[in-house]
Amino acid sequence: MSNIRLFFQESLSFNLISKLDKSQSHYLAKVMRKNIGENFSLFNQNGEWEAKITKITKGIVEFSVIKKIRSNTDEKEIWLAFAPIKLNYLNLMIQKATELGVTKFIPILTERTIVRKINQNRINKIIVEASEQSNRLKVPKLEEIVKLENFLKSNQKTNIIFGDLNTKNSNLSIKDIKPLCVLIGPEGDFTVKERERILKLKNIIPLKINENILRSETAAISMISIVTFNLLS
Repeated sequence: MSNIRLFFQESLSFNLISKLDKSQSHYLAKVMRKNIGENFSLFNQNGEWEAKITKITKGIVEFSVIKKIRSNTDEKEIWLAFAPIKLNYLNLMIQKATELGVTKFIPILTERTIVRKINQNRINKIIVEASEQSNRLKVPKLEEIVKLENFLKSNQKTNIIFGDLNTKNSNLSIKDIKPLCVLIGPEGDFTVKERERILKLKNIIPLKINENILRSETAAISMISIVTFNLLS
């Protein structure tokens, strides 16, 4: 089986004949130097399939699906609600969170959020590339930016693990909670009023993961690692 995995949005089935888009065709034929007759993998939320290159015309790769390699399995629903941060750090956080199993990203605006806009196309590209690299089938969803107040209103019953430096709780015990949302604050942390609103939620779990003040991306990666380890153990 080829170790080249590409995300394919359309339906996949045995004997399907189709084409890759311009970007994926360039990657497969020019970057990875795959030729006619060679195999690679295609995946989406329905499973993963082995495909063979049948034709390369004007830089566009045409393929035929040979067989199904594996079916999709249920993933733990892990969300990450985060305040956008500077580009390089944001890219790192999105990439690593995808590798660790996050299924949905929810960017939120807080009073101290510095970065007020995000490039959704760029972030979605990082999500897809990280999914291809990490052997995932389900590509995480990226939500539109939402104000913290609206996020809290629409997630009154969501199980939220809140990264809180001020809490004394450093223990986490969760089993098959669906969905589970990790909430990370901005670089300047939440304001006192925002923290009070968050802690009023019914299913909130404040968690202290370090005595030190962590950067947003470090806190996110650390908390997701703790959550996924806890769910697997």
